[in-house]
Amino acid sequence: MSLFDAARRCLEASEPAEKVALSHEAFAALLRVELITPADAALPEPIRAPGRPERLRVVSPRDLPQRGLGTPEGRANFLHAIAHIEFNAINLAWDAVYRFRNMPAEFYADWASVADDEARHFELLVQRLRELGHDYGDFQAHNGLWEMAEKTADSCLARMALVPRVLEARGLDVTPGMIARLRNLGDNASADILAVILCEEIRHVAIGSHWFAWCCQREGREPEATFIDLIRDTAKASIRGPFNFPARAEAGFSDSEMAMLAALAPTPGSKR
Repeated sequence: MSLFDAARRCLEASEPAEKVALSHEAFAALLRVELITPADAALPEPIRAPGRPERLRVVSPRDLPQRGLGTPEGRANFLHAIAHIEFNAINLAWDAVYRFRNMPAEFYADWASVADDEARHFELLVQRLRELGHDYGDFQAHNGLWEMAEKTADSCLARMALVPRVLEARGLDVTPGMIARLRNLGDNASADILAVILCEEIRHVAIGSHWFAWCCQREGREPEATFIDLIRDTAKASIRGPFNFPARAEAGFSDSEMAMLAALAPTPGSKR
């Protein structure tokens, strides 16, 4: 089997347990050099919604209820939202593998490893949800991450800029506060899971930074100006502070990029 076929199988799997298992299997097979990336592979199919469980109710972000953390139900709803992000992140990683052809072998190895990590994160969150008496699909979710995948389906450069370096990097900013709130509530089990995710997501965003710079070099574009132009054109509404500058620096953001992001973010009380 080609790596592209394996990635497509992972994308199309609708049941979470199957998607997770296929993701782990595909990454392990890649490490064993059992999957090839043929130069003459058929072009990827037009982007479409990945497989997801029928029971999952996807709504507009504005229709989602507020998630208070003060009750077990509220924490379960919150953890479900994080699990949904990780579920989407599995799909985003595999779509990068499947969609963007003629990339270096290291590109495919990097994003397959991200998919494997995201599948493990999803498993940790689902296990915690079950400990709280719930499961994935019990609450509503939105489709914002995948909508950005659709907008960037025709450009690896734009995908690397706007998915890992904008949407996923937002997790670097907000997760420390989430961890602190959970610990203050005595929910160390949930906080410990988020701590693992935060540490590993820095590497994922760094992978995005690396391949964004690579794509810019290939296309003869200046990375920092290109990044800010893409945000202004496509994702300005996603830029919000405060920022976790140390984590972003570790993930490949330059000082000037972070200054430009801070300038784009709305001031407290302002409206876009």
